[in-house]
Amino acid sequence: MIILGLVLLIVGLVTGIGILWTIGIVLLAIGVVLMILGAVGHAVGGRRHYW
Repeated sequence: MIILGLVLLIVGLVTGIGILWTIGIVLLAIGVVLMILGAVGHAVGGRRHYW
């Protein structure tokens, strides 16, 4: 999810499409939150860890 967010950020920046920029930021933020939750030991989506 983090990689998809980064790809959308780059594509949105290069093409000038604002909605891709916004979706990229949201996906990046969600990916980071899930990664942090998985790193501290909380189950994320039924899994004990999240990559």
